[in-house]
Amino acid sequence: MAQMPEVALAVHAHDVLGECPVWCPREQALYWGDLFRPALHRFEPASGALQTWLPPEKFGSFALREQGGMILAARSGIGFYDPRAGTLERVCEPEADRPGNLLNDGKCDRRGRFWVGSMDKRLQERSGALYRVEPDGSWQRMEQWLWLANGLAFRADDRVLYHTDSTDRCVYAYAFDLERGTIRNRREHASAREFPGVPDGMTIDEEGCLWSAQWGASRVVRYAPDGRVAGTVALPTARPTSCMFGGPRLDVLYVTTGFFRLSEAERAAQPWAGGLLAIDVGVRGLPEPRFAG
Repeated sequence: MAQMPEVALAVHAHDVLGECPVWCPREQALYWGDLFRPALHRFEPASGALQTWLPPEKFGSFALREQGGMILAARSGIGFYDPRAGTLERVCEPEADRPGNLLNDGKCDRRGRFWVGSMDKRLQERSGALYRVEPDGSWQRMEQWLWLANGLAFRADDRVLYHTDSTDRCVYAYAFDLERGTIRNRREHASAREFPGVPDGMTIDEEGCLWSAQWGASRVVRYAPDGRVAGTVALPTARPTSCMFGGPRLDVLYVTTGFFRLSEAERAAQPWAGGLLAIDVGVRGLPEPRFAG
C-alpha cells in the first residue's frame, strides 16, 4: 500500500463485541454480530438501511446458508437460525463433552462445509479444537489442543487453510484437500509475537494476502503469501475484531470493532469503538461461500 487509506465509519451499531462480518453478494448487504449482547446486524451500504435481530442465545460465529438463514455456532452447539422467524433449530453439539469450552470463529469452505473453532471460556487450558461440519449435520474434530481458535481463511486455489490461534499470537497454515475436507502438516505462517496486539479474525484478498484484525493494536495487518507483513492500516479504535471484503466489486474492507473492557475515558477517546468501519485498501477480496445444508 503506497499510502495510508482513509478509514470511514460505515454504521455505528455500538457493539460491545462486534464480530464475524459476512458479505452477501446476492443481497448486497453485510451481516455481522455483537457476540456479547447478543445481536445480529444486516447493513445495506447502498441505502444505509440497518436491521438488527436478537438471537435466543450467544454465539461465536455464523455463515449464510443456501437454504436461507444461517448456520450459527451458538453456546449450546451448532444450529440453524432464521432471524426473521426468530427460530434456532439444533443441529449438532461437537463439544458436548467439553462443558468448559465455547464455540468461536468459523467459515465455510467452497464445498459448503462449516469449519469452526473453540476455546476454553477461562483461557486457562489448551482445550480448544477445530471442527468440520458437513451439510448433513455430521461433524469431525480436525485439530485439537488449541488455545483460542480464531480467524479462518481459505486460499483461492483451495490448497491451504489458514487458522489463527490468538493466544499463540500466530496464524498457522495447513495443507488443505478440498475434495476430502482434510488438513495436514500445520506450519507457522505469520507471527505477531514481536508486535503489540493479538491477531483475531481475518479474510483473504484476490492476491493471496491475509488481512488480520489485531485486537488491542488499533490496526489491520496485511500478510503477504509468504507470511511477511505487506502493510498495515491504522484504525481509530483499539479493539478491531475481524474483517471482510464487501461492496459490488468486493473492494471495500469492512472491519468490526468493539468497546469490550474499555474504560469510560478510553471510550470517550475512541468514539467509533463498537462501530463498523469501511476502508478502500486498493485490492479486491473473494466471495464468501455459503453453507450447503
